[in-house]
Amino acid sequence: MLTCSGEIGGVVKITIDIPPSNLVGAEFIGGLIQVLPSLEQDPSVKVVVFQSNDPDFFLMHGDAHALLDATPLAYEPVVEPNVAASTFQRVTKAPFVTIGVIDGAARGGGCEFLSALDLRIGSPRVVIGQPEAALGILPGAGGTVRWPRIVGRASALELILSARDIDATEALSLGWLQRIVSTDELEAEVDALARQIARMSREIIAAVKRIVDVSLADVEHALVAESDALARLMASGSHIEPLHRFLAAGGQQREVERAGMKSVIDAVLG
Repeated sequence: MLTCSGEIGGVVKITIDIPPSNLVGAEFIGGLIQVLPSLEQDPSVKVVVFQSNDPDFFLMHGDAHALLDATPLAYEPVVEPNVAASTFQRVTKAPFVTIGVIDGAARGGGCEFLSALDLRIGSPRVVIGQPEAALGILPGAGGTVRWPRIVGRASALELILSARDIDATEALSLGWLQRIVSTDELEAEVDALARQIARMSREIIAAVKRIVDVSLADVEHALVAESDALARLMASGSHIEPLHRFLAAGGQQREVERAGMKSVIDAVLG
């Protein structure tokens, strides 16, 4: 579930708690869809901070079992982003600033959600990655669209096609993380940043975000193309065998993924 604290000084905190492993699925997407209208319509909300109650995973990734169950019988052209991509884009376009507080791992859809936020502050425990290409699909909730905008084309291609883990230091050097702060100081650091931004008017915050986004061109068109490519890949069935190998190698098991994704991806790729 997503727990929303009361607005204090223009700042709202949302805690993600979806046991056992904070997977990105219907509960998370549905929770966002449920909470966003009140935040969008409340003019007093200027900053929304997303944090996790899980000690190891901000969000693990999408549910591999659900992906297998959702395999379509045939490809049909896509004319709008899928529900995850469109919901994450709604968060990006919100008239308030969003900040992710990361003290653990976030891969796949979890990494894509964080990439859709405005700012990301993490501890040295941060691990992120986009393992989808090794699983026969692509990052289909905005990952292939947002990574080039954050880190540039070559770095985006390398990190998506290598399917490797990225630690906090590299994430900072790439510009994906804005700051690295010790776990003990993380909450205080984010609170201070959120309060500073919340001193601005909501109109100024919304205007700055809107013009910055205009300068980065047409995200919506790119999201449709990404969702269509994902649908085509899934309809081909190219993900079914890799996903089964992923699960057999310990993917989506907490203890395995806490140790890193390399051994799992190596097993998938053979």
